[in-house]
Amino acid sequence: MTFVHRPARDRMLALLALASVACATPAPRSGDSVGSRASRVDDTTRLATLEREARSLARTTGCDAASSCRAAPVGWRACGGPRSFVVYCPASTDTVALLRKLDELKRAEVEYNDREGVVSTCEMRMPPGVTTRGGSCVATR
Repeated sequence: MTFVHRPARDRMLALLALASVACATPAPRSGDSVGSRASRVDDTTRLATLEREARSLARTTGCDAASSCRAAPVGWRACGGPRSFVVYCPASTDTVALLRKLDELKRAEVEYNDREGVVSTCEMRMPPGVTTRGGSCVATR
């Protein structure tokens, strides 16, 4: 059995703590000026607008059975996978327009995350179950 001397162990723990912080913190960007902050605000406004537009295309009414309802991925997390899902009824939704808008949002968010060094948690977000309630598609969880 080997023992690590206390000072060596303390140094190792400090290095591990520093490494974990370094992995969770984006590297500082050179030239991080008021202009680049304004650009990030413009980008996040654009992402919010794209998401709002996509969600406004999703109609939940018009499906008689849960098997007719769908859930589509929304956005893209820095660690991968969608941020959330939108529930919709294909019978009353222009599905092609919705999926195009969601794809535009995903591409914009991937680009933003890469450019800005965004970090996120890496849990897997699964699509919700769907059902109908009062003639509308709704998420079950």
